[in-house]
Amino acid sequence: MGFNIGLSGLRAATSDLNVTGNNIANAGTAGFKQSRAEFADVYAASVLGSGKNAQGSGVLLADVSQQFNQGNINYTQNSLDLAINGNGFFMTSNNGEISYTRAGYFGTDRDGYMVNNFGQRLQGYSADANGNLLKVQSDLQVKAGQQEPKATTSIVQSLNLNSTNVRPANAETNAAPVFDPSDPLTYNSSTSTNIYDAQGNPHVMTQYFVKNEAPANNGWVMHVLVDGVNPRTPASTQPFSYGLAFDTSGQLADPALTPLASAPADPLLDAPAITSPNGTFSLAADDWTPAEEDPANPGVKVWNGAQNSAMTFDMRSSTQYAATFGVNSISQDGYTTGQLSGLEIDDTGVIFARYTNGQSKIQGQVLLANFANVQGLTPVGKTAWVQSFESGEPVVGTPRSTTLGALQSGALEDSNVELSDQLVNLIVAQRNYQANAKTIETESAITQTIINLR
Repeated sequence: MGFNIGLSGLRAATSDLNVTGNNIANAGTAGFKQSRAEFADVYAASVLGSGKNAQGSGVLLADVSQQFNQGNINYTQNSLDLAINGNGFFMTSNNGEISYTRAGYFGTDRDGYMVNNFGQRLQGYSADANGNLLKVQSDLQVKAGQQEPKATTSIVQSLNLNSTNVRPANAETNAAPVFDPSDPLTYNSSTSTNIYDAQGNPHVMTQYFVKNEAPANNGWVMHVLVDGVNPRTPASTQPFSYGLAFDTSGQLADPALTPLASAPADPLLDAPAITSPNGTFSLAADDWTPAEEDPANPGVKVWNGAQNSAMTFDMRSSTQYAATFGVNSISQDGYTTGQLSGLEIDDTGVIFARYTNGQSKIQGQVLLANFANVQGLTPVGKTAWVQSFESGEPVVGTPRSTTLGALQSGALEDSNVELSDQLVNLIVAQRNYQANAKTIETESAITQTIINLR
């Protein structure tokens, strides 16, 4: 019996050495979780039990359990490296076979799929062409192509016109209003903003404001040019003109905008009628002809061949106060063509693509999985685990939802191995091995004594 007890101790000590050695070997493995050898004593038993004076029969390896405590977060230079701060596992697919890992070495393959260093695809929610997340688990793919341009369809502007301004002296000749965009003495204030046609070509829309004495000294005339020419007829420099009215409190009156006829009268040059709510005006698709310089006639603008969409201009937040003219805010929804310039992943796993045109778009969202019994997961190597009966079903969700941890991009989770502890365990396991070997040696000496009896 003594030999068997000693042998069981040697086997247990060897297992302890193997587990400790594996921990030490993976001290630098990102996402690695250290293991612990757990032992149990052995007693011989019969149908009637072992009795109160039963002698032990040695030791056995009861379990090798992994410790899923958090590892340190180590920052890297790769924005697609990911670390989980808290509970959860990344889900990766190898041709449909799902495995779970804490190692966040991720990049993109030639098709734009986010993959780990073994080529397994990261799982998450994909996004459609408009950046809306599709709530279906799939392989995450980064679309590296250029972003298509978007024509301007909406402009929202808030400005203040100085109520103390007077009508410019040069704005009137023979009692007829005169406007010249090249002569700042014919208008009080001006402002410009970029707009875009369907091909992504930028154009400059400029508004010129001229103080009008009517109605009741609260009126203005707003002239609108695009690229210095009439929006509808590029061959003409005569602007669209609107009467702009404010009430006695400095707010837009009702009606706020009144289209003014061109002078001399030309229906092609007249400002479009107001068909929108008070304080806004709309340009139909045929009310703006995107223009460019005519190569054959310098200084002459012609249609550039781009399609235009309808456009709404909202000035409802504008005011007329006794303060310096200024644009408080202006925004428009168009942009030119853009190339992918970088990716960002926030702590909820949302993947943002940044483009050279200043735009950004959601490309997907990383998913995490957690288990009721993480100790029940089956390790399969490559710092990965697979589901087992003991682990239970995965609970899948986005980072920072329920009990799932947060993501840190540009970082990796270090191994949670504490080397000083493992080196002490190594010494203890060695001592245990030596002691059990001594048990066998002693049993051998006793046996030899019996054999030598005469």
